[in-house]
Amino acid sequence: MSGVVLAIVTMHPDKVAGGAPIFHVESEEEMQQTAFNLEKIMDAMAHDLKNGSMILVKH
Repeated sequence: MSGVVLAIVTMHPDKVAGGAPIFHVESEEEMQQTAFNLEKIMDAMAHDLKNGSMILVKH
């Protein structure tokens, strides 16, 4: 296994689902700040999907 999705940060909660926690944000800036804070807390890597969502992955 190459990685595990730990969380999703999104401006579009209606377009994401799954077993990982989903954090709903209102803006691009809030999305990036939330993802980068979670990245440090979870010791994970944040990846911008360029569609209003970011995923946090443990590699």
